[in-house]
Amino acid sequence: MANTITAAEIKRRGMAAIEEGLRRGPVHIIKRNRPAAVVLSEDEYQRLAQGSVARAPGMSAVQWLLAQPVTGTRSKEDIDAELESERTW
Repeated sequence: MANTITAAEIKRRGMAAIEEGLRRGPVHIIKRNRPAAVVLSEDEYQRLAQGSVARAPGMSAVQWLLAQPVTGTRSKEDIDAELESERTW
């Protein structure tokens, strides 16, 4: 983790320490020599939040994946044809 700050440094320097780190991207906070949290800028958080689908309690990983918006441009038929052409056995 390149952009890290310790919890002790946050206690000493406060928000200034976090703001300084955010200039370089997300800030990884280390507490007792272990990763504890990541702080994002408001813009980065909004960018991530807009593209996400909320995960309902009890939702499996497969259900979550299937709920994601489609981003590809190839049709199922195109993918099937390409896979068929690759199968030489």
